Amino acid sequence: MNVERGLNDVDAREKLLWCMVLPGFGQILNRRYFKGTLIILLGLVINVQSNFNEVIYLSLNGQVQESIQQTNYQWLLFYPCLYFFSMWDAYRDAGGGNAPNSFLLFLFPAYIVTVGVMYSPKVKLFGVLLGVLWFPLICIIPGIAIGFFIKRIFGKDKRQ
Repeated sequence: MNVERGLNDVDAREKLLWCMVLPGFGQILNRRYFKGTLIILLGLVINVQSNFNEVIYLSLNGQVQESIQQTNYQWLLFYPCLYFFSMWDAYRDAGGGNAPNSFLLFLFPAYIVTVGVMYSPKVKLFGVLLGVLWFPLICIIPGIAIGFFIKRIFGKDKRQ
């Protein structure tokens, strides 16, 4: 393993993880101050306008129906795309994601989670309403799986 590449991978993963905590932190750590500040401010506006902190609080306390009622879906639908774009951008700027079509591993979860937000007030798993927090989080798994699948298909086209 190339030591320099290994350090870049660690650095890229660190930026990715910071963006999972708060979108925009990875950009700040990458010294992309304007972009990082813009993403943080957009995230803050979306968070406040969608009542997302209240939604998280209510969901974590088992008040799923109340969290659904508190959600402003017109605003919350923006959050998954901002969240996953922030992770991708920070990861890429830090030297990660150089494999062809690796952006698909962020693009498809963003799309599937956004769709999950739309269906979250109705979806039940084993008779349990999952709500605005839990169902979209579960949607990350098929989003990543679809991203890997499409990435693999695109990769085969180049080899043939």
